[in-house]
Amino acid sequence: MKQIWGQTKGLKASQLNRLEKLYRRRVPPEFLITPEVAKELAELSFEIQCQIGLIINRAGKIEYVLVGDHQSILIPELSDYRSGPGRLRGVRCIHTHLDGEPLNQDDFTDLSLLRLDLMAAIGINAQGLPQEVHWAHILPKAVAGQTPYEIQASLAPHQLAIQCDEIIRALEQEMGQFRTPRHREGVERALLISVTNAPRKKALNSLAELDELCISGGIEVVDSVLQLRKEIDPRTLIGSGKLQELAIRALQQEVSLIVFDQDLNPSQIRSIADQIALKVIDRTQLILDIFAQRARSKEGKLQVELAQLKYLLPRLVTKNTAMSRLTGGIGGRGPGETKLEINRRRVRDRIHRLEKELEQVQKHRQTRRRQREQKGVPIISIIGYTNAGKSTLLNTLTHSRVLAESRMFATLDPSSRRLRFPRDMEVLITDTVGFIRDLPKDLVVAFRATLEELESADLLLHVIDISNPRHDEQIQAVEAILEDLDLDGIPRLRALNKKDLLPPDMISQFAERLEGVAICARDRSTLTPLIERMAHLIERTGSNQ
Repeated sequence: MKQIWGQTKGLKASQLNRLEKLYRRRVPPEFLITPEVAKELAELSFEIQCQIGLIINRAGKIEYVLVGDHQSILIPELSDYRSGPGRLRGVRCIHTHLDGEPLNQDDFTDLSLLRLDLMAAIGINAQGLPQEVHWAHILPKAVAGQTPYEIQASLAPHQLAIQCDEIIRALEQEMGQFRTPRHREGVERALLISVTNAPRKKALNSLAELDELCISGGIEVVDSVLQLRKEIDPRTLIGSGKLQELAIRALQQEVSLIVFDQDLNPSQIRSIADQIALKVIDRTQLILDIFAQRARSKEGKLQVELAQLKYLLPRLVTKNTAMSRLTGGIGGRGPGETKLEINRRRVRDRIHRLEKELEQVQKHRQTRRRQREQKGVPIISIIGYTNAGKSTLLNTLTHSRVLAESRMFATLDPSSRRLRFPRDMEVLITDTVGFIRDLPKDLVVAFRATLEELESADLLLHVIDISNPRHDEQIQAVEAILEDLDLDGIPRLRALNKKDLLPPDMISQFAERLEGVAICARDRSTLTPLIERMAHLIERTGSNQ
């Protein structure tokens, strides 16, 4: 016999037997539910004083028999039934209401978020017989600010042949007509959420950066929500009521992904994903995903996979809705992509192997560093916030063609080029991975071998995008990371990039306040003062050794 889902404890064997027999029933396509099955449900529900529900597919087969409490039922994971743009779930939910009340908000939320074909509640009278049957369906075209469902006139128990199959087909046909043509195939549409007790300006800046990260990761940002709270909800950050409200909003905007600006712990991801039928990721997971897209070298791929697995390990406690939605796409891709339901031991074994391989990379880098030091070639390492213009500057200085794009983390694998100063001095100049506020700890650990290259630098050239209104925060973030890596003792020079986007008086103010050299990384004619300062500092460093 098939499983009875829900709260079956305390039920008699005869009652369980009657529930199991419901699986043998078939509902003709034109019926919402047959009067006979409605009567059987009402009588049994009245007897046990609990709601009983059925999940019925379009062929009229009963897929799930559910037992709840007096007030509600819990619909199980319907992962076998996939809904998509212009399509419903392919199953409907029919359940009992012991006090004869109409559909409630929980019913409408389940209908909307799960994209059920229909939702219906059978009212029960004082004699335990069915009375009015209340039902509703999703609106084919959801409009922001309006409820995404439509309540239909209630039905008498003998009026249940409503041409159910035709109604569902008509709904899907209409939904297909209203599909927005601007949606790009295969592109995730995201709703960004920030829940914080930080000052509003800081929170907005962080949310704006999350937007940029999404664009860099190939995600279309549809909307963003900022909630300032004195106390953060420990289970869902935003609170269950607000979360359901946002989930319906996401449905109306055909969103497929929720991105939180705050890092979520494993239990929070599970709590949120259990309440909404959408993929949920946090800021760290988004950054890891971008790194997974960018990694090209073997070393880069090893580093990213290690960081991803260390992030995912505590989230592999059980197979759950949060994890099952992440097998692929944003948040679930990467070099050496691993199904997220594999057991923890195998993940630990893989982490151990990756760490061993990266140890060899580290030794190889140390050998190369010693060789460079023996040759006495000074090293300048270009550092800075992601998308500040580091790769562009390297290309202009050395006439190179390193990949340089106006998006976050365009450069992941480090590049080195030789540069000859006017005084016949040759240096090695290297481009490094961009920094970012709250750089995920697992990424810092995984990229240890790469970041250790900075230890042998004679000069750190800190590129700053002064056209970015958040550049002060970005400077602080870079300096904090340098301090964490014990690199704050190495001489530094600030290159104030993108001066072509600012008026001259503002440029001079920035140069004085930030004690840097204003440049346009794309225009070599603006780099002469910077090259002279670099040469002077390298000479001074050499004379002090």
